Amino acid sequence: MRALVIDDERLARKELINLLSQYDQVEIVGEANNVDDAKEKIEALSPDVVFLDIQMPEKTGFDLLEELDNVPHVIFTTAYDEYALKAFQVNALDYLLKPIEPKRLNEAIERLFKKLNEGPDRSEDDGSFSSKKLTLDDQVFVKDGDRCWFVKLSNVRLFESDGNYIKVYFDNNKPMIHKSLNALDERLDEKSFFRASRKHIINLSWVEAIEPWFNGGLVVTLKGGDRIEVSRRQAARFKDMMSL
Repeated sequence: MRALVIDDERLARKELINLLSQYDQVEIVGEANNVDDAKEKIEALSPDVVFLDIQMPEKTGFDLLEELDNVPHVIFTTAYDEYALKAFQVNALDYLLKPIEPKRLNEAIERLFKKLNEGPDRSEDDGSFSSKKLTLDDQVFVKDGDRCWFVKLSNVRLFESDGNYIKVYFDNNKPMIHKSLNALDERLDEKSFFRASRKHIINLSWVEAIEPWFNGGLVVTLKGGDRIEVSRRQAARFKDMMSL
């Protein structure tokens, strides 16, 4: 397991690295002291997990996650219990309060190993997150105002374009992210996600019903009741993908 430690305090980084050195399965591939440094090292080193401080000068740990195309597993390290709990609302893999207790670190490592064994091997790509398609097993970071989520893409049923933003549909949430639908479409695995129209990308695993519509188009009903029109241009391709 390749790990990157990100913290603006040198002593905090050294203490955590010392604790992690007791785990033979953990390889510390580097450390970073700010967001820009961390972003470069994540792109270059492709860690499986980052141990990430929240409050750092100029940019926070959340700012870093917003700037990444694909977020590795994240274990937050913070001195601010109430801030951390409010921010990631149990969606992070784990968070550790400073000073980090060995017992809590061990729990986090065990949770991480379990997650890595369940998911795809992130080291199989060419060393760059940007070259890897996002699949249903991937987890992405979504931030809308003061609210933050770590969402598994299998739980996202729909992406909807709204001007220069995309509305992300999962559970009862519909946060907005600043990204174009075209850019997102290029990042998503086409076996799992389908560009239904200029405004919508649907998760194929959420399709519940398909009906014919005007001018050769289709209407797709997703689990939960969302009804999405598939343009005539895309309808034939959609039928091919969903047929035996």
